[in-house]
Amino acid sequence: MLDDFLVRAALAGVGLALATGPLGSFVVWRRMAYFGDATSHAAILGVALALALHLPIGVGTLLVALAMATLVSTLAARGWAMDTTLGVLAHSALAFGLVAISYVPGVRADLSTYLFGDILAVSKADLGFIWAGALLVVALLGWRWQALLTATLNEDLAHASGLNPDRERLVLTLALALVVAVALKIVGALLIAAMLIIPAAAARGLARTPESMAAYAAGFGVLSCLVGLRWSLWQDTPAGPSIVSAAAVIFALAAVFGRMRRG
Repeated sequence: MLDDFLVRAALAGVGLALATGPLGSFVVWRRMAYFGDATSHAAILGVALALALHLPIGVGTLLVALAMATLVSTLAARGWAMDTTLGVLAHSALAFGLVAISYVPGVRADLSTYLFGDILAVSKADLGFIWAGALLVVALLGWRWQALLTATLNEDLAHASGLNPDRERLVLTLALALVVAVALKIVGALLIAAMLIIPAAAARGLARTPESMAAYAAGFGVLSCLVGLRWSLWQDTPAGPSIVSAAAVIFALAAVFGRMRRG
Protein backbone atom coordinates (compact mmCIF):
# COMPACT_ATOMS: atom_id res chain seq x y z
CA MET A 1 0.00 0.00 0.00
CA LEU A 2 2.80 2.41 0.89
CA ASP A 3 4.21 2.09 -2.62
CA ASP A 4 1.48 4.51 -3.71
CA PHE A 5 2.86 8.05 -3.32
CA LEU A 6 -0.64 9.48 -2.86
CA VAL A 7 -1.36 7.17 0.07
CA ARG A 8 1.94 8.15 1.68
CA ALA A 9 1.13 11.82 1.17
CA ALA A 10 -2.34 11.41 2.70
CA LEU A 11 -0.96 9.51 5.70
CA ALA A 12 1.69 12.20 6.20
CA GLY A 13 -0.96 14.92 6.14
CA VAL A 14 -3.15 13.07 8.62
CA GLY A 15 -0.21 12.57 10.97
CA LEU A 16 0.65 16.26 10.81
CA ALA A 17 -2.95 17.32 11.43
CA LEU A 18 -3.22 15.14 14.54
CA ALA A 19 -0.34 17.10 16.05
CA THR A 20 -1.16 20.60 14.78
CA GLY A 21 -4.80 20.41 15.94
CA PRO A 22 -4.27 20.40 19.72
CA LEU A 23 -1.00 22.33 19.56
CA GLY A 24 -2.52 24.96 17.31
CA SER A 25 -5.32 25.41 19.84
CA PHE A 26 -2.75 26.47 22.43
CA VAL A 27 -1.07 28.73 19.87
CA VAL A 28 -4.43 30.47 19.32
CA TRP A 29 -5.32 30.64 23.03
CA ARG A 30 -1.94 32.08 23.96
CA ARG A 31 -1.74 34.35 20.89
CA MET A 32 1.56 32.76 19.87
CA ALA A 33 1.26 33.13 16.09
CA TYR A 34 4.58 34.95 15.80
CA PHE A 35 6.14 32.33 18.09
CA GLY A 36 5.26 29.73 15.50
CA ASP A 37 6.60 31.91 12.69
CA ALA A 38 9.95 32.43 14.41
CA THR A 39 10.38 28.71 15.08
CA SER A 40 9.30 27.59 11.61
CA HIS A 41 11.44 30.17 9.81
CA ALA A 42 14.43 29.03 11.85
CA ALA A 43 13.92 25.60 10.30
CA ILE A 44 15.66 26.89 7.15
CA LEU A 45 18.79 27.36 9.24
CA GLY A 46 18.36 23.75 10.33
CA VAL A 47 18.22 22.66 6.71
CA ALA A 48 21.46 24.50 6.00
CA LEU A 49 23.07 22.88 9.07
CA ALA A 50 21.94 19.42 8.03
CA LEU A 51 23.14 19.82 4.44
CA ALA A 52 26.51 21.22 5.52
CA LEU A 53 27.12 18.44 8.09
CA HIS A 54 25.50 15.66 6.04
CA LEU A 55 22.85 15.05 8.70
CA PRO A 56 19.24 13.99 8.11
CA ILE A 57 17.14 17.08 7.36
CA GLY A 58 14.77 16.25 10.22
CA VAL A 59 17.62 16.17 12.74
CA GLY A 60 19.08 19.52 11.70
CA THR A 61 15.64 21.12 11.61
CA LEU A 62 14.73 19.79 15.05
CA LEU A 63 17.98 21.01 16.62
CA VAL A 64 17.67 24.56 15.30
CA ALA A 65 13.92 24.73 15.93
CA LEU A 66 14.54 23.68 19.53
CA ALA A 67 17.23 26.33 19.89
CA MET A 68 14.99 29.07 18.46
CA ALA A 69 11.94 28.00 20.46
CA THR A 70 14.00 27.90 23.67
CA LEU A 71 15.41 31.37 22.94
CA VAL A 72 11.94 32.79 22.32
CA SER A 73 10.55 31.13 25.44
CA THR A 74 13.42 32.53 27.52
CA LEU A 75 12.89 36.05 26.19
CA ALA A 76 9.16 35.80 26.88
CA ALA A 77 9.83 34.73 30.48
CA ARG A 78 12.09 37.77 30.93
CA GLY A 79 9.38 40.18 29.83
CA TRP A 80 10.66 41.21 26.41
CA ALA A 81 8.18 42.93 24.06
CA MET A 82 7.28 39.83 22.12
CA ASP A 83 5.56 41.27 19.07
CA THR A 84 8.62 43.23 17.93
CA THR A 85 11.19 40.68 19.15
CA LEU A 86 9.46 37.76 17.43
CA GLY A 87 9.06 39.75 14.23
CA VAL A 88 12.79 40.44 14.18
CA LEU A 89 13.70 36.85 15.02
CA ALA A 90 11.29 35.29 12.52
CA HIS A 91 12.43 37.26 9.50
CA SER A 92 16.09 37.29 10.50
CA ALA A 93 16.13 33.50 10.93
CA LEU A 94 14.57 33.03 7.50
CA ALA A 95 17.01 35.42 5.86
CA PHE A 96 20.09 33.89 7.52
CA GLY A 97 18.83 30.42 6.64
CA LEU A 98 18.41 31.29 2.97
CA VAL A 99 21.86 32.89 2.87
CA ALA A 100 23.41 29.87 4.63
CA ILE A 101 21.83 27.44 2.16
CA SER A 102 23.29 29.42 -0.75
CA TYR A 103 26.75 28.45 0.52
CA VAL A 104 25.94 24.72 0.34
CA PRO A 105 26.65 23.37 -3.17
CA GLY A 106 23.91 21.83 -5.28
CA VAL A 107 20.75 22.71 -3.34
CA ARG A 108 19.50 25.93 -4.94
CA ALA A 109 17.10 24.08 -7.22
CA ASP A 110 15.49 22.40 -4.19
CA LEU A 111 15.00 25.58 -2.17
CA SER A 112 11.27 25.79 -2.90
CA THR A 113 10.86 22.35 -1.32
CA TYR A 114 12.04 23.66 2.03
CA LEU A 115 9.97 26.84 1.77
CA PHE A 116 6.68 25.37 0.54
CA GLY A 117 7.02 21.65 1.22
CA ASP A 118 6.74 18.62 -1.06
CA ILE A 119 4.26 16.23 0.49
CA LEU A 120 4.01 14.20 -2.72
CA ALA A 121 7.69 13.21 -2.33
CA VAL A 122 7.28 11.80 1.20
CA SER A 123 9.13 8.49 1.54
CA LYS A 124 8.48 5.58 3.87
CA ALA A 125 11.28 6.79 6.13
CA ASP A 126 9.79 10.31 6.13
CA LEU A 127 6.41 8.83 7.00
CA GLY A 128 7.87 7.02 10.00
CA PHE A 129 9.56 10.22 11.19
CA ILE A 130 6.37 12.26 10.73
CA TRP A 131 4.16 9.83 12.64
CA ALA A 132 6.71 9.29 15.40
CA GLY A 133 7.02 13.05 15.90
CA ALA A 134 3.27 13.61 15.72
CA LEU A 135 2.49 10.88 18.24
CA LEU A 136 5.18 12.21 20.56
CA VAL A 137 3.61 15.69 20.40
CA VAL A 138 0.13 14.29 21.08
CA ALA A 139 1.45 12.23 24.00
CA LEU A 140 3.29 15.24 25.43
CA LEU A 141 0.23 17.48 25.23
CA GLY A 142 -2.02 14.76 26.61
CA TRP A 143 0.30 14.23 29.57
CA ARG A 144 0.40 17.94 30.44
CA TRP A 145 -3.08 18.88 29.18
CA GLN A 146 -4.68 20.10 32.40
CA ALA A 147 -1.52 21.89 33.56
CA LEU A 148 -1.17 23.58 30.18
CA LEU A 149 -4.81 24.69 30.27
CA THR A 150 -4.43 26.12 33.77
CA ALA A 151 -1.25 28.01 32.87
CA THR A 152 -2.90 29.31 29.71
CA LEU A 153 -6.00 30.48 31.57
CA ASN A 154 -4.22 32.31 34.38
CA GLU A 155 -0.59 32.17 35.48
CA ASP A 156 -1.50 33.27 39.01
CA LEU A 157 -3.97 30.40 39.23
CA ALA A 158 -1.26 28.07 37.96
CA HIS A 159 1.11 29.23 40.73
CA ALA A 160 -1.66 28.77 43.31
CA SER A 161 -2.21 25.23 42.02
CA GLY A 162 1.47 24.39 42.48
CA LEU A 163 2.29 24.61 38.79
CA ASN A 164 5.22 26.37 37.13
CA PRO A 165 3.99 28.40 34.12
CA ASP A 166 7.54 28.60 32.75
CA ARG A 167 7.75 24.81 32.71
CA GLU A 168 4.44 24.57 30.85
CA ARG A 169 5.67 27.17 28.36
CA LEU A 170 8.75 24.98 27.84
CA VAL A 171 6.49 21.98 27.12
CA LEU A 172 4.76 23.97 24.40
CA THR A 173 8.16 25.08 23.13
CA LEU A 174 9.34 21.48 22.77
CA ALA A 175 6.09 20.44 21.11
CA LEU A 176 6.26 23.33 18.66
CA ALA A 177 9.85 22.49 17.70
CA LEU A 178 8.84 18.88 17.06
CA VAL A 179 5.92 19.93 14.87
CA VAL A 180 8.15 22.25 12.86
CA ALA A 181 10.60 19.42 12.21
CA VAL A 182 7.73 17.12 11.23
CA ALA A 183 5.90 19.64 9.04
CA LEU A 184 8.84 21.00 7.02
CA LYS A 185 8.66 18.18 4.48
CA ILE A 186 4.89 18.56 4.07
CA VAL A 187 4.02 22.26 3.91
CA GLY A 188 7.42 23.97 4.18
CA ALA A 189 8.77 26.62 6.49
CA LEU A 190 6.58 29.45 5.18
CA LEU A 191 3.29 27.59 5.70
CA ILE A 192 3.81 25.69 8.97
CA ALA A 193 2.35 28.48 11.10
CA ALA A 194 -0.72 28.57 8.84
CA MET A 195 -1.43 24.89 9.53
CA LEU A 196 -1.09 25.54 13.24
CA ILE A 197 -3.38 28.57 13.32
CA ILE A 198 -6.05 28.24 10.60
CA PRO A 199 -7.66 24.89 11.62
CA ALA A 200 -7.61 25.93 15.29
CA ALA A 201 -9.14 29.31 14.45
CA ALA A 202 -11.85 27.54 12.43
CA ALA A 203 -12.60 25.26 15.37
CA ARG A 204 -12.78 28.09 17.90
CA GLY A 205 -16.21 29.31 16.85
CA LEU A 206 -17.75 25.83 16.86
CA ALA A 207 -16.31 24.21 20.00
CA ARG A 208 -17.78 24.45 23.48
CA THR A 209 -14.85 22.99 25.44
CA PRO A 210 -11.05 23.08 25.03
CA GLU A 211 -11.02 19.37 24.28
CA SER A 212 -13.65 19.69 21.55
CA MET A 213 -11.74 22.60 20.02
CA ALA A 214 -8.59 20.49 19.82
CA ALA A 215 -10.59 17.64 18.25
CA TYR A 216 -12.29 19.95 15.74
CA ALA A 217 -8.94 21.52 14.86
CA ALA A 218 -7.39 18.11 14.21
CA GLY A 219 -10.40 17.11 12.09
CA PHE A 220 -10.25 20.33 10.08
CA GLY A 221 -6.52 19.79 9.59
CA VAL A 222 -7.10 16.27 8.25
CA LEU A 223 -9.84 17.52 5.94
CA SER A 224 -7.61 20.35 4.70
CA CYS A 225 -4.82 17.91 3.84
CA LEU A 226 -7.10 15.51 1.97
CA VAL A 227 -8.97 18.23 0.07
CA GLY A 228 -5.76 20.11 -0.70
CA LEU A 229 -4.09 16.97 -2.03
CA ARG A 230 -7.09 16.18 -4.21
CA TRP A 231 -7.14 19.71 -5.58
CA SER A 232 -3.37 19.63 -6.19
CA LEU A 233 -3.63 16.44 -8.23
CA TRP A 234 -6.69 17.63 -10.12
CA GLN A 235 -5.45 21.11 -11.02
CA ASP A 236 -1.67 20.48 -10.89
CA THR A 237 -1.15 23.12 -8.19
CA PRO A 238 1.58 23.09 -5.48
CA ALA A 239 0.51 20.65 -2.78
CA GLY A 240 1.56 22.62 0.33
CA PRO A 241 -0.13 25.90 -0.65
CA SER A 242 -3.18 23.92 -1.83
CA ILE A 243 -3.52 22.36 1.63
CA VAL A 244 -3.31 25.75 3.33
CA SER A 245 -5.81 27.19 0.83
CA ALA A 246 -8.22 24.38 1.67
CA ALA A 247 -7.78 25.19 5.35
CA ALA A 248 -8.61 28.84 4.64
CA VAL A 249 -11.83 27.85 2.84
CA ILE A 250 -12.79 25.61 5.75
CA PHE A 251 -12.13 28.50 8.13
CA ALA A 252 -14.45 30.77 6.11
CA LEU A 253 -17.21 28.13 6.03
CA ALA A 254 -16.83 27.45 9.76
CA ALA A 255 -17.02 31.19 10.50
CA VAL A 256 -20.25 31.52 8.48
CA PHE A 257 -21.77 28.41 10.07
CA GLY A 258 -20.79 29.55 13.58
CA ARG A 259 -22.35 32.95 13.01
CA MET A 260 -25.57 31.38 11.69
CA ARG A 261 -25.76 29.02 14.66
CA ARG A 262 -25.31 31.86 17.15
CA GLY A 263 -27.86 33.98 15.31
